[in-house]
Amino acid sequence: MNAFHIMAKPHGPICNLDCTYCYYLEKEKLYAKSGRGFRMPDDVLESYIRQYIASHPSSHVSFAWQGGEPTLLGVEYFERIVALQQQYANGKTIENALQTNGTLLDDAWGEFLAKNRFLIGLSIDGPEHLHDAYRVDKGGKPSFARVMRGLDVLKKHGVEFNTLTVVNRKNSYHGREVYRFLKQIGSRYLQFIPVIEQVAHEPDHNGLRLLKPYARTQTQVSEWSVESLQFGRFLQEVFDDWVLQDVGRVYVQAFDVALESWAGLPQSLCVFAPTCGSALALEHNGDLYSCDHFVYPENKLGNITEQPLLRILNSPQQDRFGKAKDTGLPAECRSCDVRFACNGECPKHRFTTTASGEYGLNYLCAGYKHFFHHIDPYMRFMANELRRKGAPARVMEWARTQRQREAVTA
Repeated sequence: MNAFHIMAKPHGPICNLDCTYCYYLEKEKLYAKSGRGFRMPDDVLESYIRQYIASHPSSHVSFAWQGGEPTLLGVEYFERIVALQQQYANGKTIENALQTNGTLLDDAWGEFLAKNRFLIGLSIDGPEHLHDAYRVDKGGKPSFARVMRGLDVLKKHGVEFNTLTVVNRKNSYHGREVYRFLKQIGSRYLQFIPVIEQVAHEPDHNGLRLLKPYARTQTQVSEWSVESLQFGRFLQEVFDDWVLQDVGRVYVQAFDVALESWAGLPQSLCVFAPTCGSALALEHNGDLYSCDHFVYPENKLGNITEQPLLRILNSPQQDRFGKAKDTGLPAECRSCDVRFACNGECPKHRFTTTASGEYGLNYLCAGYKHFFHHIDPYMRFMANELRRKGAPARVMEWARTQRQREAVTA
């Protein structure tokens, strides 16, 4: 097994918010027979931590905790996590990342996170009018003010954080505004995740309405999903601001990975890599799934309390899942001039047809083509700087010169 990463969900899909676009909330239906006990038991937690550390040959082991909303479990639960990690570390350095909506953070959390050097991923979709469009609580009330209070807690205690922004139907039309807001609140590491969901006309036998490709049922793209070309325009708008003043100061995941592609380096983000299968999801009861975006019964690999973790990771089922990203690529994609940067993106989004009628084209194809063509000259410049052992940040001066020339000839 090559390097792998597991996104652990110790509280399953349970969350205190009810975000309109959340694809994970309905996963609760997969465990309806288990009652409301969505909390990873101590024996499962210990088994996971022990096996996960032992399965990594490197001296650094990174844990990722997500949900649902993991902070619902309370500080004491995570103190238990840290204690178990110390028990089984065996000389290795342990790192923790926790993705949260931030609404439950208080001083107790701030002290714990700072003391144990947790990296926090804060979910925020932009300024108030954009964030609250979809990110509401169970009563339909907005969450922005509570998120900002949580951010204040992180800053007060000096907790390192980055931001995760879901790009949806509404905020996708405000790229520059979203980017400048995130900078304003102090984010220097930004992730932009497109939300695209197929909504079935009728739920499947598991009660799921948000379905994956090849579901063999009638679906339509949800009203909150980002439009394909608009996603590319959103990224372009952010990039055009970033490339003039923030290279080397603000890090945008999509731009970092694009530079890897132009520099001929392996892509560090699974959605742009030629194959996948190295980023898995662990449910609260120990069930391991092929991917966080493929938590469906047919993608369950096994349970870590019943089979050794490494055996599950190296299973033929997971091997087929990972390779299918490449083998399932439509012919049109194979001849595409930006395939080297896209590689068909995430298989979950491959549910449209090519011009020739072949199924499996990525829904975001038009957007990515637009974006990658736009950034090509800038990426070529930065990749060349890397090869010359120079500074990619020099692209800012070059970009400003290009803009001045364009303004003169316009």
